[in-house]
Amino acid sequence: MKVKTKLRLGFGFLFIVVLFFGATALYYIRDISENSKVILKNNYESLSFAREMRGILDNNDLPLNNAAVNKFNIYLSRQEGNITEPGEAHLTQKLSIGFKLLTNGGNLDSQKDGVREVRKSLSEIEKLNMQAIIRKDNNARASVNRATLFLGLVGTFTFLVLFSFSVNFPGYIANPLRALIDGIREIGEKNYSKRLNFEQNDEFAEVANAFNQMASRLNEWENSNLATVISEKRRIETIIEQMQDAIIGINEKQEVLFMNDAARKTLNITGDKVIGQNTNELVKGNDLFRSILKDDMGIKPFKIVLDGRESYFQMQSSDILVPNTQQNKGALQLASLSAGKVYILKNITEFKERDEAKTNFIATISHELKTPISSIKMSLKLLNDERVGTINPEQEQLVNHIKDDNDRLLKITSELLELSQVETGNIQLNFVPVNPMQIVDYAIASVKFQAEQKQVQLEVVKDDKLPDIQVDIEKTAWVLVNFLSNALRYSAEKSRIIIQVTQRNNTVEFSVKDFGKGIDESYQKRLFDRYFQVPTDGQNKSGSGLGLAISKDFIEAQQGNIWVESAMGEGSRFAFTLPATI
Repeated sequence: MKVKTKLRLGFGFLFIVVLFFGATALYYIRDISENSKVILKNNYESLSFAREMRGILDNNDLPLNNAAVNKFNIYLSRQEGNITEPGEAHLTQKLSIGFKLLTNGGNLDSQKDGVREVRKSLSEIEKLNMQAIIRKDNNARASVNRATLFLGLVGTFTFLVLFSFSVNFPGYIANPLRALIDGIREIGEKNYSKRLNFEQNDEFAEVANAFNQMASRLNEWENSNLATVISEKRRIETIIEQMQDAIIGINEKQEVLFMNDAARKTLNITGDKVIGQNTNELVKGNDLFRSILKDDMGIKPFKIVLDGRESYFQMQSSDILVPNTQQNKGALQLASLSAGKVYILKNITEFKERDEAKTNFIATISHELKTPISSIKMSLKLLNDERVGTINPEQEQLVNHIKDDNDRLLKITSELLELSQVETGNIQLNFVPVNPMQIVDYAIASVKFQAEQKQVQLEVVKDDKLPDIQVDIEKTAWVLVNFLSNALRYSAEKSRIIIQVTQRNNTVEFSVKDFGKGIDESYQKRLFDRYFQVPTDGQNKSGSGLGLAISKDFIEAQQGNIWVESAMGEGSRFAFTLPATI
């Protein structure tokens, strides 16, 4: 029987039991309700009619007036329509005869005889209905007692059935699942001889058969896997040996797992029996190997003299992660476990040489371009001089456009020259103590004309007492001017820019805050990368993408930090800190 069929039968049985109990309870409740209705309605109305008719006789003198007669007839007709008990019809007929005798208009004695007959009939009707009420009440009580007893028996039976079902039925599902879980745990512990046997012919039996087939296949795989592992190991060793980069593998016991020829040549390690040796023996007298194992190389390229030639390498290291198959308090640990480390020394000599050639080329071209660009700038200045000659408005506009593009080219060539100094490591820093406001004043003076043209207000916010900083004035001012130029470029006319200088612990913070459109968060992390430019809407000319990268190099060369804070629609805040003199 399938598990789905078992569940359907089980819940169907529960439904039938509940339905049976509910139908039984509904039947007895309806029976009690009907008896109660009979007691409260029919007999009560007969008693009420009799009471009203007796009240008419008690409250009126003989002979009865027409109003009393009519009222009596109303209740008499109602009583005639509410006959429910045996003998009540006969008594009601006698009541009618007595009332006719009362109202026939005879002498006073005849009327009194009619009154006596009517009162007697009313008393008998009341007595008959009271007895019926008592009888029916007793019947109702007996019915309630029977219903209570029967419902108690049915409820007890239902409870026992449901209790037995809730105790026994889950075992049909839980027991095979528990056996399956235990089997899976055994497989997790590499006990591939574990087998499951279920007598039922259901889905669990199919799962058990599939489990047994899996365990059998795993057992076969385990027995044949050793040869495959050895073959794959040799293949991997061959691949590693033929790679041009130096590759070293160290296990968690600090023993050499593998080391190719390129690594032995780079580290100047002789001897073929390196595999399996402890690194503590190999690093003796080998500073390079010791530095590699300590990860002292960092991420920057380093230089090694190899075969009489300077070679550049960049080290990469990563952990060897293997599944943790150990048990901890009965639970299988699925997290990875470190089984050692792999060190790769990538030979980047060719790329380093190309980078140096690129830097030298940029420096040469920038230096050669700077002279003619400066000459063009001087010629444009002479063209604007009226002593040379006047030009019409269209010509003046063209000259101004040429001047803007010439200034931009001059700025780019200057930045390229600065970049070439940074890349070659030839940054010349002249550290002198200086008041931070001197740098701010120099930067404001450099962009004052540009700010006046756009009617942008430059606001300075500073602490009352600022410590001196030991910096290169020219390089630091260059960074602040670059911040202000960018802020002016992206600020609207008649807006403002806030220049703030504050002391932060043992540093002085410079910041430039504009109220432009802001910089999207996805671009902020790349702002200080070389040649990166934030996409513009065409209204602002982009720079070379070097200004912020050079600024970062200048500030970090002076042991400072540089960053940006920006939100769309709120503007941007560029800032850097420099150490204060103590």
